[in-house]
Order: sequence, then C-alpha cells, then structure tokens
Amino acid sequence: MGWGKIKFAEMELKRGLLDIFPLQDDEMEKIIGLAEKVTLSKNEILIQQQQVIKYIYFLEEGICRIFYPKEEKEVVLDFCFPGDIILPLNSYIHNLPTYEIVDTLEDCTVYRISIAELQSLYSTSLPIANWGRKLAELETLKIESRLMQSLFKSAAERYADLLGKAPKLLQRIKLGYIASYLGVSQVTLSRIRAEIR
Repeated sequence: MGWGKIKFAEMELKRGLLDIFPLQDDEMEKIIGLAEKVTLSKNEILIQQQQVIKYIYFLEEGICRIFYPKEEKEVVLDFCFPGDIILPLNSYIHNLPTYEIVDTLEDCTVYRISIAELQSLYSTSLPIANWGRKLAELETLKIESRLMQSLFKSAAERYADLLGKAPKLLQRIKLGYIASYLGVSQVTLSRIRAEIR
C-alpha cells in the first residue's frame, strides 16, 4: 500500500467534492488539504468489517466490491467505480464499527480523508458542515436505493441498471460477484446477459 500527499491541482478529487455540495475555493482547499493519495493492489482490504473506520475514500481508479460474509459465502452489496465515494456510514456518523467489507477487485487509487479532521472542519465552517451533511444524505439515499432495488426490481432490471452505470468496467468483474450482487446463480446471470444482448 503506498501513501502520498496530494496537490491541490487534483481536479478529479475537486470535481468529486463539488458534486456533493458547492463550496467556495477557500473552503474546498481546506478539505483537499486533508486528503492523502493511496494506492492499493488487487485483493487488498480497504475497509474491514467490525472495525471503526477512520477515513472516507474517493475512488479515482479501479473497482472495489462491498460485501459481507454470510455463513460460508460472501454476499455482494455493491460495486464502487471511479468517481464513487466509499463512506463507512456507521463509523462516519456514530464512530461505531462498520458492517461490511470493502476490497479491491483490481489495483486501485483512492484519496482518503480523516473523518476526525473533517469533523473538526465542520465545527469551524458552516459551508463545510453543510457539505458533510449532504455527504451523509447522499450515502443514505444510496443505501435506500440499494434496498428498494433488491425489494422491487427483478435481477434483470438490476443488471441493466448496473450495466448502465459502468458498461465497460462491468466486463472486468468476475461473473460470480455480479451473480451474488443480483442474488442469482451464474446460470441465471448468463441467461440475463444473453437476453440483454
């Protein structure tokens, strides 16, 4: 795992932060000043289950998988693609251990920002506090969307949604992981993929 301070000129990170909530340049600089660039190899654990996580992450390159172990298998909850935020909500809001595991499906580059340092900024800046509130709201909506999809959409509809999100990147994910995410067998996934083609 490699670490390094980023420069303010990292436009992807800035764009990702502004997508959450608009900030003036001076406020943006305060958040970016906390960020560290991290490189991870394939199959590294970024977030470990049952630990209080101290960072939020912005995925710049690569693909990550969010999952939890259930009995003798792994249940895939979601995938993270470049531009996504990886936010352990239970640690971010309550300083409690997280439920899920996040690992890398290929070599990845992320920016990590300390939750404690970020929360210190919240107490000194109303715009940054509003940014943090919006960040938590967006993550909550993402979890709600994931729940609604699993309750009300068919596996084929969920696959089509995933395909629409990252069609080229999806080809780099093992079919077993995608089948787990959809809650179907690999045979059923093959049939869905054939129908969508």
